Order: sequence, then structure tokens, then C-alpha cells
Amino acid sequence: KKMRSIVGWADDEGDGLFCPGGTISNLYSILLARYHFYPEVKTRGMGALPRLAMFTSEHSHYSVKKSAAVLGIGTENVVVVKCDERGKIIPAALETSIATAKEKGLVPFYVNATAGTTVYGAFDPLNAIADICHSHTLWMHVDVSVFFFLCLPQLCATYFCFLFIFCFIFRACSVTWNPHKMMGVPLQCSAILVKKRGLLQECNKLGAQYLFQTDKPYDVSYDTGDKSIQCGRHVDVFKLWLMWKAKGSDGFGSQVNKCLENAEYLYDQLQKRTEFELVFKNKPEHSNVCFWYIPPSLRSLPPGSDRDRRLHQVAPRIKGRMMEKGSVLIGYQPLGTKVNFFRCVFSNPATQQEDIDFLLDEMCKLGADL
Repeated sequence: KKMRSIVGWADDEGDGLFCPGGTISNLYSILLARYHFYPEVKTRGMGALPRLAMFTSEHSHYSVKKSAAVLGIGTENVVVVKCDERGKIIPAALETSIATAKEKGLVPFYVNATAGTTVYGAFDPLNAIADICHSHTLWMHVDVSVFFFLCLPQLCATYFCFLFIFCFIFRACSVTWNPHKMMGVPLQCSAILVKKRGLLQECNKLGAQYLFQTDKPYDVSYDTGDKSIQCGRHVDVFKLWLMWKAKGSDGFGSQVNKCLENAEYLYDQLQKRTEFELVFKNKPEHSNVCFWYIPPSLRSLPPGSDRDRRLHQVAPRIKGRMMEKGSVLIGYQPLGTKVNFFRCVFSNPATQQEDIDFLLDEMCKLGADL
């Protein structure tokens, strides 16, 4: 109930479950959306339905396509929507994709938006997407990595424009919230929040009499097991409840804000140092900072295919040396036309500025001879 209120839904709205990871939470959102529009799928299967289409950005989490495969919708029916340079869904491209799918005979039913993409940390324009979903009667899901609402009082002005975008999350039909990310709750702790009350129960209930007896001597609404697709499962809520009691919302807000400050500090340092290039010149929207390390042998090379080819090999080499030495560890990946770059995501508020300085100095040492 507390989490739903933070999303912005009314007291009499919504339901939710804790899930074994964000992938399963996203799967629930598609499962529920399909049942909402086509309840006959529960008994008659996919053969009773038209060919469905769902939409997600080219920067969204891979679990959306994986869920489509698991649920029998098929990955070919997941339409990947074009994003702008910063990694946000282009609303006009979403509108065009929906129209094109309809022309092909598909039936759109679901749109996945992301608030904090995995690589760039980008926030999709939620209000514009909600308008499109409303006009086409589509289920809108938002995959969220962290709730900025928790740190609203402490946020610096840099992030207020993104908060404005983010505050329209209340228009979503369902939300994935992962406390095991920036809130720092130990794995696993993910929740699927659903705006329509009773839908989880209707979609998943089978009423096994050996487990879910209706004549138990207490309020059987607390038997939430039949709302899930699992049977036995961990009490994932306990870790979050205990941390929330200890830290409070202000405490969680402070630790999230510390991660955002660290991201901004890294961004500032990268701008000052000639050994690095930022993937984006503007400040990070989230705690993700993407950059290249440029070894001495490449600093005088002009932009072009030869430089890109050689730069693409730098990040894997440095990552290998990091693993062998054991001093630091940071991820890398290519994306689109961009060759391998490093992606530093801050989620531990214990990280200090001297740790960030050490990271950059260590990367320079490990890559000096490349």
C-alpha cells in the first residue's frame, strides 16, 4: 500500500506482489495486460486470441522480449520503437509503430516505458506515452529502476526537470519497482504494482483446496499465494520493511541522492581529464555515467572507422586486466553505432569521491600501454 501511494495511486486502487527479480515483474505486467483484454486466454490459450503486438524501446531491458517468448506471444511481435540520441522513446515513432502494426493485421495491447534505462539511465516521456496508450486503449507499463520520489526533498535542481517527467508514472497501469537496486535491499527484492485491484487474483487464481481453503479462522485475503504464478517463495518483503523502518523515506532519499552526487562528480572529473571521452556531453539523468578511456596510442587519431575499430578493443582489454588484478570492476558494452564504452552505475552510497578518483587513475594505469 505504501509503495502504491508513492506511485501516486488512490488508496482504493491497486494491488501488488513481490517477485524474484525485475524480469519476472515485467513478465507479470504482460501476463496481466493480456488477461485484462482477453480473459479467455486463461482457459482457451493463445489460439483463441488474435495476433497480439506489444511495444518497447530499443533501449529497454531484454526481459520484455524474453517475457513475450515465455508467454507465447513471440519475440517477432515485440515492436522495438526508435529512441532519440539520449535513449528516450520518440512519441511520434511509437504512434507510427502502432499504426504500422495495425496495418499488418496485428492487435496492439501493451506498451513498456522505462524510467531509468539500463545503459544510459534515460527516462522515457511518460506523459506523452500515456496519452498515446489512452488514445489507442493500450496497457501502459513502466519499468522503474529507482523511485526519485523517495529523495524529493534532497534533490538538487539538476534533477527537477526529470522529476517532472517522472511524476506522470501514476498514469501507468502497472509498475515494476526494484528495491534491490538503488534502495540497496539485498537480492532478491522486486515488486510488480498493478493499478486495477483484483486483476492479479482473477488472472492467476486456481483455488487449490489443499492450500487456499476459504473457511480458515482468519481473513483469507492475506493468503496472497493464489495471486502469484509461484507456490512456495521467499518472504522478500521482510528485508525491505525492516530497512524502511530503520532508515525511513528520508534515509532512503539521502542514499539515493548520494549516488546521484557521485554520478555528477564522475561526470565533472571526466570532463577535466584528457584520457577520457564522455558518451554524452550533458549531465547524467540518473546514476549512470557512460564514457570511453582513450589510450595514448589513439589520442592523436582522427575520428573514423580505424579509430573506432581500435577503440572497440580497449574496454575488453582493460576489463580483463581489472579482473586479473582485482582492484576495481566496471562494466562495458557497445550500443548502436557506439563502440565499446564503460558504464559506471552508482548504487552504493558508501562510495566516496576518493574511490571515484582511484577508479579513473587505475584505468589510466591499466590502459597506458594499449
